[in-house]
Amino acid sequence: MNTLFSPEPFTESMLSLALLPPKLPLAPSAAPAVSSPGNTNSTPATSGYSYPNPGVPTTGLEFLETEKFRLTCFQTLTGTKFLLFTDPMTGNVDTVMNKIYELYSDYVMKNPFYQLEMPVRCDAFDRHLGAWLRGRT
Repeated sequence: MNTLFSPEPFTESMLSLALLPPKLPLAPSAAPAVSSPGNTNSTPATSGYSYPNPGVPTTGLEFLETEKFRLTCFQTLTGTKFLLFTDPMTGNVDTVMNKIYELYSDYVMKNPFYQLEMPVRCDAFDRHLGAWLRGRT
């Protein structure tokens, strides 16, 4: 089944987006005080978090498809993950993910009041994303 193209246009009602923070909690025994090689740089043992290393290519889940939904994961170079839940027949999801990231970069990351690791509550981002999705129908 080809799920790249769908007769049904992508609409705002099909969108369910989750942003995951780039820091990953470590078990207390797994939090060394020195940097470790690999995909993450370790922080001091007191913080218990691991941060992504942008120089290492991302690996892992890109999408998961069932009969009822399709989960697409887009990971930025800084480690932020965008998860998009859509209908399995929805096409051009990569275009949608790239546009969401572009709007996130323009309206959330450039917002001086936005704090990293906090939920995205940015009216300009919501407004522009909604307008872009409505314009696609």
